[in-house]
Amino acid sequence: MNADEMQTIADTLMRVVTPDMAPKQLIKAARKEHPNASKKDIARAAFFSIIANAEEDHGKARNLQAFAIAERVDGSS
Repeated sequence: MNADEMQTIADTLMRVVTPDMAPKQLIKAARKEHPNASKKDIARAAFFSIIANAEEDHGKARNLQAFAIAERVDGSS
């Protein structure tokens, strides 16, 4: 995944994430717009989004952080 693709997925994640969204729901929502993205790609984009947007929206950044960490621990791709 190149930087532009990561940015695009990260933007999608910031737009669709909600406080009560489960990781599977977030993956499903991201794959609607990015059908070829793997769980690993989505998790990387989530970390990227956390870094890029932490100051703008703390709530969304926390939700993405929980998702990204869960996916890293899971180790699935």
